[in-house]
Amino acid sequence: MSYTISEIAKIMGVSTHTLRYYDKEGLFPHVKRVNGIRIFEDEDFEWLRVLNCLRNINMPIKKMKEYVELCDKGDESLEERLQMILEQENSINEQIKLLEYYKQEIEFKKEYYKAAIKAGSEKAVRDWSCKKATLELDKLPK
Repeated sequence: MSYTISEIAKIMGVSTHTLRYYDKEGLFPHVKRVNGIRIFEDEDFEWLRVLNCLRNINMPIKKMKEYVELCDKGDESLEERLQMILEQENSINEQIKLLEYYKQEIEFKKEYYKAAIKAGSEKAVRDWSCKKATLELDKLPK
């Protein structure tokens, strides 16, 4: 089955602007054009899914383009593609660690406000900030 860029955008949950930008950046090297109109086929969905994943894990467009170019080289670039994916995985793991660290503060604030509501005033729990906060000021992450 064939799809227009608008149909693909709706199916993938991205904007047509994003898809046009990706095309302009060379991220769709194998998408057919008929009279200048991009025509996506069922087999393009796997590639679109990969690009969507890379975008959602904050891979820069420059790196995505490099990944596309490596994919076009075929088997000779398998090691390089694996290295890029491993680097991105490390980046994701660092983001997860940072989010888990900040989640501690959110959990503290949640309990702080619940206690203040129960007591009827924030004054009743104001000293919690020094005693129960999980993030130390001198250890805030970069």
